[in-house]
Amino acid sequence: MAPILSSFKDDALIVLDNLADRASRLVNPAVRLGVTGLSRAGKTVFISSLVHNLLNGGRLPVFEPIRSGRVSKVRLQPQPDDAVPRFQYEDHIAALVRDRVWPDSTRAISQLRITLDYESASGWNRMFSPGRLSIDIVDYPGEWLLDLPLLGQDFREFSESTVRRARAGTRATLSREWLALASVSGATVAADEGSARRIAESFTAYLQACKADDRSLSTLPPGRFLMPGDLEGSPALTFSPLPDLPQGRAPKGSLWAMMERRYEAYKTHVVSPFFREHFARLDRQIVLVDALQAINRGQEALSDLEQALADVLACFRPGTNSWLSSLFTRRIDRVLIAATKADHLHHESHDRLERITARLVSRAAERIGMSGAGLEVMALASVRATREATVSHDGHTLPVIVGTPIAGERINGDVFDGERKTAIFPGDLPEDPEVLFEPMNGHRVSKSTEAECAIPELNFVRFRPPPLEETRGGLKLSVPHIRLDRAMQFLLGDRLA
Repeated sequence: MAPILSSFKDDALIVLDNLADRASRLVNPAVRLGVTGLSRAGKTVFISSLVHNLLNGGRLPVFEPIRSGRVSKVRLQPQPDDAVPRFQYEDHIAALVRDRVWPDSTRAISQLRITLDYESASGWNRMFSPGRLSIDIVDYPGEWLLDLPLLGQDFREFSESTVRRARAGTRATLSREWLALASVSGATVAADEGSARRIAESFTAYLQACKADDRSLSTLPPGRFLMPGDLEGSPALTFSPLPDLPQGRAPKGSLWAMMERRYEAYKTHVVSPFFREHFARLDRQIVLVDALQAINRGQEALSDLEQALADVLACFRPGTNSWLSSLFTRRIDRVLIAATKADHLHHESHDRLERITARLVSRAAERIGMSGAGLEVMALASVRATREATVSHDGHTLPVIVGTPIAGERINGDVFDGERKTAIFPGDLPEDPEVLFEPMNGHRVSKSTEAECAIPELNFVRFRPPPLEETRGGLKLSVPHIRLDRAMQFLLGDRLA
């Protein structure tokens, strides 16, 4: 499940963890579901909505165990890993339901266990199965996943790939100050803590500028530079790739040698433990993607997202787990790539969003051999913040979405206060996904279809979470969604059969 493990010790520890998990599951069956995605993709919202709908009898018609009535009880339980922070479900759902604000984004790893009592659909299984499954949801930043390929790169390879990206497209302007500072300092000069810190700070500022909403670039390792947590200021985060390294090895005592040593420390003390203690123990994985944000920012942002997803998929090892193989290693045998915020589009464009997302991952999926039952792509909204309607304009009927824009959002010069609803025509995504990835003059279409392939103006706005409706008896309904049940069926349905 990984590009390269760092040591034989890691292999041995992973085997021991798998043996311990296997022994525990003989008594308490469980599945570990990894939830990740790059910034703004909606990881916290996805988990909160999934748990809220399970606990509160949400409308989940495609999730067969719920639809058939085979699930008799759902409850939160203490998580099995005491050293991992708990996912604060209660706080997040209160923000969504009570305050109607989006909860804070994922900054570190967290975990939550939800347990379902159910009756197996198979009479044979009912004789031998306890009819209970615990779902251990592991929430972690997608930026951490993008660090795993670093385990297979030495400092020279890391520097060359990072600098090559930094000199292309939009990044060339954003990286100018960092590259100039690193070049002036020189790789072979004597190591100096002040110089190392200034270069590392400039490199971090470059990564932050790439991540900003007005650019929305995605391939930004090392991930902890953007969310350092308690590692902030440590030598393991005070390094930078260096441009134009000379041939040979780093001179002893040089800035190059210092940066190389700290890069290796980052891999040893940050990346390897995450892989060994968390990623290598996952059974299923959902990767949330904010494709609409990248589409809004243009071809470069989309291409960068495609590269980031390729790096993400390269971390997974396709295949199924047998009873014997799971004793020693574990495969993530189902991966869901989910384009979020489908409620920002009319349903007529949902299939187009799915095709665009499938195009984003198709080449990487083919390269690692993950396709068919092991990989699914869908468009969803973990929390549906809008409803659909139609309006008449200049004699035409237009499909629109209606919601409450977040305070400060602007539409045609109109600034919203966070209370007023509005109807928006978001535009239509193109029929052909390739139009978004290649300039029109390089895309092979006939002149007769060129107008059909042209990218219309898109209008994506951030909306507040919706107010939850109440039944006549005063009971609050569960969080509305789009295709959350379909995602649950793919990720968990077979484990509750």
